[in-house]
Amino acid sequence: LLARQHFEVAQDRFASYGVNIAILSRLIPEADQRKYINDINAGKTHLIIGTHRLLSKEIKFKDLGLLIIDEEQRFGVEQKEQIKELKSNVDVLTLTATPIPRTLQISLLGIRQLSQLNTPPIHRMPIQTYVMAYNQPIIKELIERELGRQGQVFYLHNNVSTIDGIAKKLQGFVPSARIGIVHGQMLRDDIEDVMVRFYSGDLNLLVCTSIIENGIDIANANLIIVEDAQNFGLAQLYQIKGRVGRGNRIAFAYLLYRENKIITEVASKRLKAIQDFTELGSGYKIAQRDLMIRGAGDILGPEQAGFIDTVGIDMYLRLLNEAIVEKQTGQATPPPEIPLTLGIDAYIPQNYADNPDKIELYQEIDRATSLDALKQIRAYIRDLYGRIPDQVDLLLRNRQIDLCLKHKAFDNLKETQQFVDIKLSRDFILLNRAGTVLFERTRMMMPIIRVEYQNRELKIRMLKQGQWFENLENLLNMIMSVYDELSASNEPMNFD
Repeated sequence: LLARQHFEVAQDRFASYGVNIAILSRLIPEADQRKYINDINAGKTHLIIGTHRLLSKEIKFKDLGLLIIDEEQRFGVEQKEQIKELKSNVDVLTLTATPIPRTLQISLLGIRQLSQLNTPPIHRMPIQTYVMAYNQPIIKELIERELGRQGQVFYLHNNVSTIDGIAKKLQGFVPSARIGIVHGQMLRDDIEDVMVRFYSGDLNLLVCTSIIENGIDIANANLIIVEDAQNFGLAQLYQIKGRVGRGNRIAFAYLLYRENKIITEVASKRLKAIQDFTELGSGYKIAQRDLMIRGAGDILGPEQAGFIDTVGIDMYLRLLNEAIVEKQTGQATPPPEIPLTLGIDAYIPQNYADNPDKIELYQEIDRATSLDALKQIRAYIRDLYGRIPDQVDLLLRNRQIDLCLKHKAFDNLKETQQFVDIKLSRDFILLNRAGTVLFERTRMMMPIIRVEYQNRELKIRMLKQGQWFENLENLLNMIMSVYDELSASNEPMNFD
């Protein structure tokens, strides 16, 4: 039905421009569809409007340049995979008043560009929305009042097996109503006949299923009554509500529920949200609320293919963010620095902090980017958890060494089973008197260290014995102090 409306509007707007337009859907006769498909395959058609029928393999687009997907939330996973095959080198515009949670999350993450149209059509007014228990006298009064002002009514009963009985019931207590029925199991010609009569005003009360959910545009329809509204999704309710209020009159939407039925907490949240967001252009807010209620999908669950469960959510989000930044800037994200891991007994004991707190503490320590920041973390841990045990102290000192190695005096550090090898930087070597001063400062440590200068590389090997970790800390501090003093007092040597 929506495809037919798009087709009619496009024909009217492009009438003077020589644009050949085709339409494909199950409501189009087979002979007409065959003609349209032949023209599409031959490249004679400029604009093709259709339903999922456009995704069939018999259609071969000659030079597809722009793909517009309307009501994106109505397409399932399989259809979206087929769309991906269509749009390999094609510009794509996706339209929806209420993006599904995962689509919204993709946009919020920056994977997909997002634009919002917040300006309503001229003279368009918000739909007055009410949530109430089913009450036959009130329903009768609402319908009579709308028909009394020459308007039209949608009555949504989403059960094909009982829809005829509902229509007879409505006819009984509103005899003046001209009632039509439409649902997805009717024949194509019957659906078209009912809708044409409703468009033209021959019918003023349409008893229907959710087939009318997407895009049906009837300016004179300004009342919609939805039975068992708690069974619909939030975005679906917003779409259904949008079938009225498309003219310059105030429209009303009544969402009904059965008093004798138990409504789940999620359903209650949906009904409250649809009642809260009544202003024009609130579809984006509805989608955000839907994202909060339903979540963005089961990323790490067993239903997902591949090995995402071995990656973990933090790593997944980090990789995703890096890919987004690289796509936006054109520059690859540099690989992360590998933290130093020395052979020491450094960890947070089980009796010192609970598991969730331990994870947070490890992350805080790892995120420290300066010695001052690390001192603050040490003070924070001591204040919050009490005296710092030896294992945690070693953990903090290990991170301190990691930060010291970022100093300009160092190139790298490597640990073996018996030794720790420190390679000094080119900047350190080029300092005047660097070797002499370093030798003087480390003379007391000569029994456990050996200094070598080969191939323009200055290396220090330290023996791992006794209090070797404290010795390593002292050695690194000596080297940094030598570099800082000499770099501030003299010009570097030139070996070239």
